[in-house]
Amino acid sequence: MLHSTDKIIKHKTGLLNLAEELGNVSKACQMMGLSRDTFYRYKAAVEDGGVAALPWS
Repeated sequence: MLHSTDKIIKHKTGLLNLAEELGNVSKACQMMGLSRDTFYRYKAAVEDGGVAALPWS
């Protein structure tokens, strides 16, 4: 069983991957029920420090 933090990280990286796959940030955010602001915060965190830098909450 995954730890809850593992599930959170997979969900967050899933958003980033879906946006890349679709080539459309807005559509990916809409599909996952998250804001574009959230996407760009996740993206900046990954660019600055990798997946480990994603916020835990």
